[in-house]
Amino acid sequence: MEQRLAAFRASRKRAELEGGPSSSGRSGKAPGEDVAAPPPSSQAPEAPGGRAKETFQTQGSLLQNPAAVSPSRWDQSFLPNVTFLKVALWLVLLGLFVELEFGLVYFVLSLFYWMYVGTRGPGEKKEGEKSAYSVFNPGCESIQGTLTAEQFERELQFHPMAGR
Repeated sequence: MEQRLAAFRASRKRAELEGGPSSSGRSGKAPGEDVAAPPPSSQAPEAPGGRAKETFQTQGSLLQNPAAVSPSRWDQSFLPNVTFLKVALWLVLLGLFVELEFGLVYFVLSLFYWMYVGTRGPGEKKEGEKSAYSVFNPGCESIQGTLTAEQFERELQFHPMAGR
């Protein structure tokens, strides 16, 4: 429990440093409270080198290495929830358009929309990335694995592969 609290405080502190106050509008701590301070415990203090010292060291390592903090459950489940909501909305709209006798039109327009969204724009091309169409590459250079007309003719005539 203490580790989760330390991870929460570390992520809250990191969020405040990156973008100002957290999304909830409250920081959940007093103005003078330090994030690195160990959380109050209702248990009796343990012997030196015990679990309390171990927890404090874990908190310090979490603050030094923010990558050690695992993302929260909300972050992990957000994408599937949004995808589920989009699919549910699409199905509801499909049902509505079927009732209006425009179901096929809605479905076909949805397919065109998905094709449009699935393609990349020219701005999304990585630097040095070659096109699958050799005429668009500098010097008409083809990508590896392209079947050329010369290679096809050699294979039809059972000539050994020259240069490969």
